[in-house]
Amino acid sequence: MAKLGLHTFAAAPLWDVVEFEALLPKLTAHKVRVLEVPLLDPTEIDVALSRTFFKRTGIEPVCSLGLPSEIDVIANPEEGLAFLQPAFDVAAQLGAPCLSGVTYGTIGKISGTSRTQAEFDGTARFIEKAAKAAKMHGLKLGIEPCNRYETHLMNTGADGRAYCEATGADNVFIHLDTYHMNIEESSMAQGFHDCGPFLGYVHLSESNRGAPGDGCIDWTTVFTALSDIGFDGALTLESMNHVHPAIASALAIWRPVAARPDDVVDKGLAYLHEVAAQCGVTFE
Repeated sequence: MAKLGLHTFAAAPLWDVVEFEALLPKLTAHKVRVLEVPLLDPTEIDVALSRTFFKRTGIEPVCSLGLPSEIDVIANPEEGLAFLQPAFDVAAQLGAPCLSGVTYGTIGKISGTSRTQAEFDGTARFIEKAAKAAKMHGLKLGIEPCNRYETHLMNTGADGRAYCEATGADNVFIHLDTYHMNIEESSMAQGFHDCGPFLGYVHLSESNRGAPGDGCIDWTTVFTALSDIGFDGALTLESMNHVHPAIASALAIWRPVAARPDDVVDKGLAYLHEVAAQCGVTFE
């Protein structure tokens, strides 16, 4: 039995407890058990108030981020680790099990050529160091393959598995995203399969970053593939309905992703429940 999640960008560009208190009736109605909190700037988070919210509601926080463009984790891994440390601290204090996302590089930063062996090796070394730092906070570290326009370092589930195997860390997992998979994988089923035992988290993202069901993703194929592998982790609706200004440009969000912003939550979550049930995926 999987957990249904919601990325907070679906409702607001910044994590705000008051905003999500108001959304609680909808979250409860749609059986949302996970909220993904972006930590692009951990100082924005009211840790005490947020921790109380999560403990009281029983909703599980998952934290995510992408590294800023000025950090090169291959040339200067210590600078990358220094950036991650506050995020690890906040994630642990919130009670999150992990920090995930583009934890290994910068969204929107590409070389213009194929990934080199030196880049693979350097990135793998950084992931290994970051995993050790995460473990000291009692956290797992997620790595999210992204499409070719956002990174050249890790694009597919197979890429993610190669990094996991290279690091040898037991607290690293792959975080797949259907938006990126739709661009990079030969099929949804192949992408999930290629992760093997390392698949730990999934973003359910529509092709236009809006409400699931209003784009080109074949959701029956997605949920059938997840059912076939017996995935029982968190499946989180990610939409760029609202975006933190730090990454809006890197994500190329130039126009609204939904004609009616409320549709992302109201229609999107209901649609995911409907298709999931048809494919044998049930939510807690």
